[in-house]
Formats: sequence, structure tokens, C-alpha cells
Amino acid sequence: MAATAAQRFQTRDVVELLGISRRQLQYWAQTDLIRPSARTPGGHGRYTFEDLVALKAAKRLIDAGVSVQGIRRSIAALRRILPTVQHPLAELVLVATGDVVLVFRDGAALDAASGQEWIFAVAQFEREVEDWHRSVASLRGARGPRRVEQPQVRRRSA
Repeated sequence: MAATAAQRFQTRDVVELLGISRRQLQYWAQTDLIRPSARTPGGHGRYTFEDLVALKAAKRLIDAGVSVQGIRRSIAALRRILPTVQHPLAELVLVATGDVVLVFRDGAALDAASGQEWIFAVAQFEREVEDWHRSVASLRGARGPRRVEQPQVRRRSA
């Protein structure tokens, strides 16, 4: 059965689906990491599929070693950096590398906390290395050939 936009998941469903404890889910809601999108008249949380995606992303980040506080900081920063993104954990591709959370969006990789771009353009770096080689070769050519050290070979006496 496909999840529909109107479908809501109870706490026990979320706990079972994600393999987290009821207490952990409650803590995340109380500390505003991820709150249920809806409440019943009796006050029970109901989670949407989008909430499930956000919860799964949070769980994976925590499993990768990112603290709840780090996730919270990243979410706040992403909302500032990308104001059109309402639910960063559900809408963006996030990757934890050590204690850094990277966001992949529109062909760019950004540090979730600072917004600093993390794309390492290998082709551009390759051109820089080639330019460096040419400049070094021309400098060395102007000074004459560079003496190449020959490795010393120890001969065993018989």
C-alpha cells in the first residue's frame, strides 16, 4: 500500500517502522527536532510520510555520529540559507562525514551549518597542477637542468 498525502502514522507505527524507541521519538518532538505534523483531539501525535522521511534522516545522521544538537543547528542554518526549504531533513539529501553534515542540492554540496560550498572541482585542480608544472619547468629551464639525485646502492662486502 502506497502512503497517501492524507495518511497519518501513529507513534507505535513510527516506532515499528524506524526501529526507534517511543521515548526517543517523544524526546525528538519535545526538543523540536521533529514534531508530528498533526495531533488528534486527544493530543496524540500523528506523523505524515514526510515526517517519517525526516525521522529516518535524523536517525541515520545520529547513527553516523552526528549529535542531536548538531542536527538541530544544521536544520536552523539550512532554514536560513535555503528559505524555500520548509523541511530540510525530508526535502534535502544529507550526508554525514565525521561531525560535518553536507547537503547536496542543485549540483552543489554545502556544509549544512555554515552554507560553505564543498564542491571540489577536480578538473579545475588538474588544470592548476598542469599550469604549475609548466611554470616550474620553464623556471628550471632558465636555470639549467635540475640535478637528479641517484639512489645510493650499498654493496655487501664478500
